[in-house]
Amino acid sequence: MKHFFLIASLLAGTFLAAQQQPFFDSLGIIAKGGEPLRKLAGGFAFTEGPAADAQGRVYFTDQPNDRIWRYNLDGTLTEFKRKSGRANGLAIDANGSIIACADENNELWSITPKGRVKVILGKVGGKKLNGPNDLWIDKKGGIYFTDPYYQRDYWTRKAPDIKEQAVYYLPKGAQQPIVVSDELVKPNGITGSEDGRYLFVADIGDNKTYKFLIKEDGTLSEKTLFVPQGSDGITLDEKGNLYLTKGGITVYDPRGRKSAYIPVPEGTSNVCFGGKDHDLLFITARTSVYGVKTTVKGAGF
Repeated sequence: MKHFFLIASLLAGTFLAAQQQPFFDSLGIIAKGGEPLRKLAGGFAFTEGPAADAQGRVYFTDQPNDRIWRYNLDGTLTEFKRKSGRANGLAIDANGSIIACADENNELWSITPKGRVKVILGKVGGKKLNGPNDLWIDKKGGIYFTDPYYQRDYWTRKAPDIKEQAVYYLPKGAQQPIVVSDELVKPNGITGSEDGRYLFVADIGDNKTYKFLIKEDGTLSEKTLFVPQGSDGITLDEKGNLYLTKGGITVYDPRGRKSAYIPVPEGTSNVCFGGKDHDLLFITARTSVYGVKTTVKGAGF
């Protein structure tokens, strides 16, 4: 979930689209003769952070415009929240509330389905976080989140309070998080396996994605290079295939083999599974959002 400079982002998206490789799909993710990639909506400044609720409705952010939108099951859009704290990455908790990386003041927010906000994490050790970027909620209700530093034009500060660009874990009900990884260059996209055993983190600063074993106390071990490709946002499907955003959508099977590529007209920023049957691959890409039906469902559904 990179920092946006709107003009540069649009130019980069055009360049990425022009440079993309052709579609291929050795996994059969897209059914033969099935529905092609569709542009679902456009006219945004920079879309990010998609997350589906239990019904399959997808919430996503338009960060420059400080909005959270909802893509409904009938294909319509609802503006869910203005003044969203410059929300970036989103996730939905067990109660149906949105947990948002609220970048404006470097916080984590909980937003109820009716739009009421509670700040669940502010400063850490008296210092501002760099800028919570992406997150994943485990089965215990704990939150893993990445905290890279991207200088924002709406901040007054010009340097980070915290030197490390770390991955944190906030146990459910805790007031402060713990650092679970501080050795990555710039952690960005993050997600966990359906069984809760593994955490995947994309190091966009080193163009790599790592796999960690999650220990009982929430800490991580057995750091392993999963694929030599970084990413902005990432997600998993029910079969353990990992989806990375870079130009289009690149899919790796559970053994880390590149197995599919879905070209997208604009440079992609993030991805999730939504729709009534959680088989709509929902893609945020610069000024638009795109979708394609798949033969698999998202992990956890």
